[in-house]
Amino acid sequence: MDSYLVYGNPIAQSKSPFIHQMFAQQCQQNIEYDKRCSTENEFTDEVHRFIANGGKGANVTAPFKEQAMQLSDELSVRAKAAGAVNTLSFSNNIIFGDNTDGVGLVNDLIDNNITLTGKSILLMGAGGAARGVIQPLLEQNPQQLIIVNRTLEKAKQLISHFNDERLSAISFEQTANINVDVIINATSASLSAKLPPLSVSAISPSTVCYDMVYGKELTPFLVWCADNNASKVIDGLGMLVGQAAESFYQWRGVRPDPKPVLLALREMLDKS
Repeated sequence: MDSYLVYGNPIAQSKSPFIHQMFAQQCQQNIEYDKRCSTENEFTDEVHRFIANGGKGANVTAPFKEQAMQLSDELSVRAKAAGAVNTLSFSNNIIFGDNTDGVGLVNDLIDNNITLTGKSILLMGAGGAARGVIQPLLEQNPQQLIIVNRTLEKAKQLISHFNDERLSAISFEQTANINVDVIINATSASLSAKLPPLSVSAISPSTVCYDMVYGKELTPFLVWCADNNASKVIDGLGMLVGQAAESFYQWRGVRPDPKPVLLALREMLDKS
């Protein structure tokens, strides 16, 4: 039986084993998938031990995504663009690093009937979460992708990694002067139940608002967006399932349907 892991710290809360076991049942794949808490000092050695014991692949979450990139022998285009790796594949003595976060986000937006082509997108945040989704968003051919961050210089630094004229960087104060089709929250504000300092002027009745964070209830950001007449609000649970589906496809060559898994996770959250 092929073995897979997800590494993180903390990792107890991870839904990845549940998601991948559902994918395996759905696609009639005989695999085992577990989670492992590691430390930054031990992570690289633990991955090599897992490979030596026959491991076929691993997912990687915080705080190991940059380390996973460093230990990869080969990287996908999107992993290079993201500057981080969340999916490792092991074959022929090669560690292949990929980043499926952005694809998970894009596919979730598409599954929610959101069109990105020709649209104006505002991406909040300039850290790893934001960087990981820029390339896949650009591949959807939006009219523009605006990066907003508390520190404008950091947003400018982020877009310098991408040679694309559709990218621009602004401060949160400048969001009073824009109106966009899609707003994506890639900041950590929702993790501490805080609101990013976004101007209400950026939201119109046709604006879709997306938060990469999810929970039993809507995040404070999504509640605020709904209160300010956003046309639709979506949390990040579908992105979680979507990035996992892309990892599973890469490992097994079979593309699972994320919808029943998303439904099962939503029911689990409602009961928690």
